[in-house]
Amino acid sequence: MADKKYALGEVLISRDQIAARVAEMGKEISKDYAGKELLVVGILRGSVPFMADLIREIDNPLTIDFMSVSSYGASTKTSGVVRILKDMEVDIAGKDVLIVEDIVDSGLTLSRLVETLKTRQPASMKVCTFLDKPAGRKVEFEPDYKGFTVDDVFIVGYGLDLNQQYRQLPHITHIVTEE
Repeated sequence: MADKKYALGEVLISRDQIAARVAEMGKEISKDYAGKELLVVGILRGSVPFMADLIREIDNPLTIDFMSVSSYGASTKTSGVVRILKDMEVDIAGKDVLIVEDIVDSGLTLSRLVETLKTRQPASMKVCTFLDKPAGRKVEFEPDYKGFTVDDVFIVGYGLDLNQQYRQLPHITHIVTEE
């Protein structure tokens, strides 16, 4: 990877498109959880901008927690090995849990995480992802809420990164490899 050079491609999803879709998702989640208190669990680090914007659009009472899970390391391709780096601090037994992720690509990370968390006996559990990349699936997995569906390219911006870079971009773009 050290001998490859990377550049940013064109904007795929604009700041305005993101804001509009996040507002729609917040309304949908508020309706689905009407009368319930929600525990929103962000998957660090990529979900932070999306989760921050999303919870401001949810009208229901909610609490938040975070987990850190990795399957990429410093690569642009998943390793297939999922590691829980930081677990939640809250007991989820009997709670309505919404897992918030930046992108569902291979499905390995989220399927393993959901499987693990269901053993903790939440009242309900759903997955909300900002981006869905079904062409990258290695396992069958369908998020309950998704912002946008993207092609099978390496995406950065709005929390998504390449080696911790580009998270701050207010839009979504993709990485172009220069040989």
